[in-house]
Amino acid sequence: MKSAQLAALRILALLFILPGLAGLIVSAMISTHYLEVMPRGPVLVEGRIVPREIHGIVVYQTADENRQLNLIEYTSVGVFVVGLGLGLVYLEKWGSLQSRADEEDSEFAGEEG
Repeated sequence: MKSAQLAALRILALLFILPGLAGLIVSAMISTHYLEVMPRGPVLVEGRIVPREIHGIVVYQTADENRQLNLIEYTSVGVFVVGLGLGLVYLEKWGSLQSRADEEDSEFAGEEG
């Protein structure tokens, strides 16, 4: 694998890892906000009947709020995992390239001495 391809793979991995991590941070902030403002019991008038456990405390939210938070969480995890996979591929390719370079250096040193 060429060094330009390796650099592109590294950038691609970062382009997935960083937004995935940012999404996870945003979903944690939303969960913490929900913990502060959501009712601890169901409120039928407002439609807050969907329970969500946050740090051991059950709060009640609407179905739309639940769907939005789930979408953010699952999408962020998916994007992060794709970036992590690309990062592992990058590390494998980089490691094999380094190993090959070390072998060539040792062969060259053996021919000189």
